[in-house]
Amino acid sequence: MRIYITHCTGIKNDSLKSSDEEVKPEALYAAVHTQRFIRKCKEVQATWAIFSDQYGIWFPDTKKKWYDKHPDSVTNEEFAELLHGFDKILKEFSEIWFYNHPSWFHSLYQRIIRKSTLSQRIRTFSHLNQIV
Repeated sequence: MRIYITHCTGIKNDSLKSSDEEVKPEALYAAVHTQRFIRKCKEVQATWAIFSDQYGIWFPDTKKKWYDKHPDSVTNEEFAELLHGFDKILKEFSEIWFYNHPSWFHSLYQRIIRKSTLSQRIRTFSHLNQIV
């Protein structure tokens, strides 16, 4: 079973910032490349998720609150938690395709991919037409 993942972005729906409302990732992340990724996954009915610097793997039907967490601010302890969650949640997938938008792919995401116990299953890609 395959899953497509992209990383979070600092470009969010700021109307939710002062709210305690929980929303799906599609409603939170406003960056064009993230919205295109989500639309493409939905179009082909692919399984997808967002890798959040705050929450880790975030599936499309899960609701969470607005947050502000830059990947540079992730501590070693938080990294270990994110990595553990990544491996635990994605272990059922035989293929993990991580969308690598070259201008936005932070070293945190490269490190997650490299350190993951699932690294042999992870493939990075940078063209949305590869989502099938």
